[in-house]
Amino acid sequence: MALIIVESPTKARTFNRILQGKDYFVFATMGHFRDLPKNRLAIDYENNFKPEYELIPSKKKIIEKIKQLAKENNEVIIATDPDREGESIGYHVAYILNQVDENWPEITLKNQNLKRIVFHEITQSALMEALKNPEKIRINLVKAQMSRRILDRIVGYELSPILWKKIGKNWLSAGRVQTVALRLVVEREKEINNFIKENYYQIYAFFDFDKDLKIKLISKDNQSYENKITLNLFAGNYQYVKTNINDKNINEIKNDLLTDEFFVDDIEETIQKRYPPPPFTTSLLQQEAFNRFGFSSKLTMSLAQSLYENGLITYHRTDSFNLSTYFVFKARDYIKEKYGEKYLPEKPRGYKTKSRLAQEAHEAIRPTKLESNPKLERLSTNHKKLYQLIFNRALATQMKEAEIKVLTIKIRSKKNYLFEGKKENIIFDGFLKLYRDIELNNKNFNFNVKPNDKVNLLNLNEEVNTTNPPPRYTEASLIKTLEEKGIGRPSTYASIISLIQTKSYLEKQGRYFIPTNLGLAISDYLSEKFPQIFSLDFTALMEEDLDQIAEDQKEPLEVLKEFYQPFISLLNAEKENKNMIEVKEEEVGICPQCQGKLVIKNSKFGKFIACSNYPKCKYTKSIVKTVANKKCPLCGGDIVIKYTKNKKKFFGCSNYPKCNYQEWNYKKLT
Repeated sequence: MALIIVESPTKARTFNRILQGKDYFVFATMGHFRDLPKNRLAIDYENNFKPEYELIPSKKKIIEKIKQLAKENNEVIIATDPDREGESIGYHVAYILNQVDENWPEITLKNQNLKRIVFHEITQSALMEALKNPEKIRINLVKAQMSRRILDRIVGYELSPILWKKIGKNWLSAGRVQTVALRLVVEREKEINNFIKENYYQIYAFFDFDKDLKIKLISKDNQSYENKITLNLFAGNYQYVKTNINDKNINEIKNDLLTDEFFVDDIEETIQKRYPPPPFTTSLLQQEAFNRFGFSSKLTMSLAQSLYENGLITYHRTDSFNLSTYFVFKARDYIKEKYGEKYLPEKPRGYKTKSRLAQEAHEAIRPTKLESNPKLERLSTNHKKLYQLIFNRALATQMKEAEIKVLTIKIRSKKNYLFEGKKENIIFDGFLKLYRDIELNNKNFNFNVKPNDKVNLLNLNEEVNTTNPPPRYTEASLIKTLEEKGIGRPSTYASIISLIQTKSYLEKQGRYFIPTNLGLAISDYLSEKFPQIFSLDFTALMEEDLDQIAEDQKEPLEVLKEFYQPFISLLNAEKENKNMIEVKEEEVGICPQCQGKLVIKNSKFGKFIACSNYPKCKYTKSIVKTVANKKCPLCGGDIVIKYTKNKKKFFGCSNYPKCNYQEWNYKKLT
């Protein structure tokens, strides 16, 4: 018998189903069971930054069970996820079985009966192939994971106490990546506030040859009315367009046009090809799930983890665009059979991975099978939505490109004004048949005029526009920026974004993030006092260093020392600084007990209203949001949004504690 170690009970059940009747026993570790302690730094600076790991007390029974099962079976096979976290869990299994010599930064595997299998989908064929070709634990990935853990522990445990002292809240935290993510949102908010909005006009004409076609004025005497303006922002350039048509000249232009004559200058017909987007990587999946369904990155990763462990999709933590040859040819057969040969390109389509250090051995996220899978029926509606999105995107990559006909008409006047209008029509939908995100079909597609024909002006419309500041970040755009700048890794984005919301550094306004006063104060303080550590470039270079450790191109000590020396000098200087961090408090009324000012404060459980004369006056009041048009079925009171200590949202009665009604599902509210 052989013992197979996985990290998840769902994964264990899937393995047991695949290996039924074979000589294997599958056991789940239930995640990490050995980690740095929570109550102290546990990094030995004097001994090469040695991490002082300990066994997690709550996992004692699981640890003993692993040891017992290892003795009862002939061999132990590590089958944890193929990323650094999975490799780390496998390594710690080897550690408790006394099969490694741990002398940080050197780690040596003992030559004992322990194997590692690597696979990227939980299917019978992939699992059996992996069992035929076992490997050893990939120590370089373990070193990269431990190095990241050490770096994050140093920043978090050295900087967080400074925040506690300077703000007076012992639940605050700073982080190597989380603070940079917060800073992106904070700097964007400043850029929005500093942006000066300007009004400008666009002029549109309607002509007799097509009374519904809106044709835009673009130039006079070959001088364009539109100007492109570029701003250099914290995260890169932002470009916007405005015209030089304003309150002073718009009437003059319109009056001039009303006494003009117009002729067709040119009609151009082009066929544009639109190619399918690449298959999903982790970050692209998080972005698209947010844009299409409003899923948070945390929810998307949880759903994807479940789909993976049930054998429905390939591994969902990946930065590669690769698709296996097996899948590509299966996809081509499926497309030909279901949609016809005209939807099949001549050759299979591949995509070049952008990330320089992407793990090309990995695949993009794709379904494991193209046939209907009964396992999916047992899962939730959200699971099905995400699975269908992954299925359609992966299959669409192997479909023919769409063809879009574009008709462009230019109307020139005797006074040398130039108008331009366009019509677009899908003449072959190609991949859009399966992965559609545009609607371009025009009923009256052709123009019933030709060049040099005179046309009559029916009407002029003016539209006043305002220049818009750069947009606030959504989860999707924040993830996109983090990836583009090389900040963190896609597999960590969900936890980072969740954390900075849990800490009340950010809050959502609709789909958009806005920083709280607390988040503004912390970001400004850390970026001022530790400018190098929390810059975009430094953080991105640190990620590259960690990737190079995983690729065996750099040693952990080299990376840790390069980080630590500038960090500790700044840290020591700031420990001597007695200045406090001022957090601006928003005033919201008068205290009913002492007539002092009521202000909004933050706690680890969220925002609340308190008297500014605390501790003399201890008046507090909860901040509640009422759910519109919903009433308590028990007493008729208002339904309000509430949160548990773990920030999980639920709905309760505003008359609590007199009424104890609560509901977790919004759809069940009456």
